Amino acid sequence: MRLPGRLALAAVGAALIGGTVSGGPSAASAALAGRAVPPAGIQPLAGIQPPAGIQPPAGIHAQGAALENAATGALLWSRGLDTRRPIASITKVMTALVVLRAGHLGRVLTVSPAAVSYVRTHDGSTAGLYAGDRLTVRQLLTAMLVPSGCDAAYVLASAYGPGRTAFVAKMNALAAQMRLGRTHFADPDGLPLPTEYSTYSTPGDLLAIGRAALADPDFRAIAGQSVYRVAAGPGHHAYVWHSNNLLLTAYPGVIGIKTGSTAAAGYCLLFAAQRGQFTLVGVVLDSSRWSRAVSFSDAEHLLTWGFG
Repeated sequence: MRLPGRLALAAVGAALIGGTVSGGPSAASAALAGRAVPPAGIQPLAGIQPPAGIQPPAGIHAQGAALENAATGALLWSRGLDTRRPIASITKVMTALVVLRAGHLGRVLTVSPAAVSYVRTHDGSTAGLYAGDRLTVRQLLTAMLVPSGCDAAYVLASAYGPGRTAFVAKMNALAAQMRLGRTHFADPDGLPLPTEYSTYSTPGDLLAIGRAALADPDFRAIAGQSVYRVAAGPGHHAYVWHSNNLLLTAYPGVIGIKTGSTAAAGYCLLFAAQRGQFTLVGVVLDSSRWSRAVSFSDAEHLLTWGFG
């Protein structure tokens, strides 16, 4: 998804700031996708209720969702907290954590022809990398997290495994270390391989992954960018990478984290936002099978409710 022009984003942002929580996606979220509301018959689901006297968030369509106070880890609201679901490209957050913990972000890696053909073969999201280009690990992390490049994930996993199989084993080892008992990774990019349900997690486990990611200053700096440019230089082409997380520029205080979508996962979003001293981390899984805007709307409603 390409970012709209600055004027369009400004209009969306104004609508998001001034909108109210309702039973469905706001006008701002609808504007992000150019659609007004979900098809007739799609209704928000019920969730675990907050403490007595506090109304639950309205208008949440996601099949699985959760919101917490990042500083305390206090769960504010959830739906299907421990239900396993496919998570699509949110998988790349764990890929980034494995690479960041290994370090050497200035290391230069070469984009292999296999990485380029892998994306073409499986119709994955791409950063448009050229075979033979030499990029730093930091640049490849950006290519993976901002435009959700499966080609960049392939290069990183191949180098840091070494090899994809060894790298996936490291992802699952880190998940076990983090005590994420309902999470499993089958690949480093979130493509539905070998099946749509081979990689999965839960809203509860994804909150923990989101907290860990935000605690890393390098991750936070990379994932919070709406656009990143790489000038042509010795050994590589020029690149311009746009994030498909439109909330980064449309909702005040959003600082990431990662979008995702496959046929089985629907549109998903792991997100965080900060206002003053408060940071909220949330996730919505399978908000819609037809429009990414519904996942943005779900996140918007949860954040507005949480900050309010």
